[in-house]
Amino acid sequence: MINDPIAKLLGAWASELNLYSVILRVLLCLLLSAILGCERSSKRHSAGLRTFMVVALASTASMLLDIYLMQGVATGFYLISAASVIGIAIITVNSILYNSRSQIRGLTTSVGLWACGIIGLCIGAGFYTVTLVAFIALLCALSIFPSFERYLKNRSNHFEIHLELKNIAYLQNFVTTIRELGMRVDDIESNTAYQNSGLSVYSIAISIDSKELKKYKTHKEIIEALRSLDYIYHIEEMR
Repeated sequence: MINDPIAKLLGAWASELNLYSVILRVLLCLLLSAILGCERSSKRHSAGLRTFMVVALASTASMLLDIYLMQGVATGFYLISAASVIGIAIITVNSILYNSRSQIRGLTTSVGLWACGIIGLCIGAGFYTVTLVAFIALLCALSIFPSFERYLKNRSNHFEIHLELKNIAYLQNFVTTIRELGMRVDDIESNTAYQNSGLSVYSIAISIDSKELKKYKTHKEIIEALRSLDYIYHIEEMR
């Protein structure tokens, strides 16, 4: 019997493995994962509604099957649940992509998918309270905190840019301008994906040294100022 506050309110049947508790857990799994999937879909991420629902459903079903086997066969270990966690981890790792500008794409959605799978295991085990707390925390992390995270990043003393110069000869000019503005270049990496484009493309790590620049200028404002240089074809902050 699971000692869960919500399960106590629902009754003993909710903690046991029976037809009604299985239906409840599956429906709860689909509802919560659908909400998470809608949040990702609304931001045009590749892993959306159906992906989150299928992952959560697989995790819930794995836990239910493990509980059934442990009660009926006494296996002594959650084998299928452990395998499902490993499987979800592999899927999420493979969904992380690097684009031509050396930027990581899909990292938050991937770990969100993995976390959704863990929530599915909690639902399958009948830990309703843990499930709801974890769900609310995950939903807040995905939908509320990104704006706060962007604010902190925009005020950080360190940032990376994707820089496209019209000619390689202008790289020294750019570095000189950065220094004159009160910043320093920590690292420069040439991007070979643009090798035949006629442009000189770099990923550059920059630190802000000037106290006045730190106080009054955001990354966006610095990049807008640099964008006005004639020899720059394109410039943007790497996220």
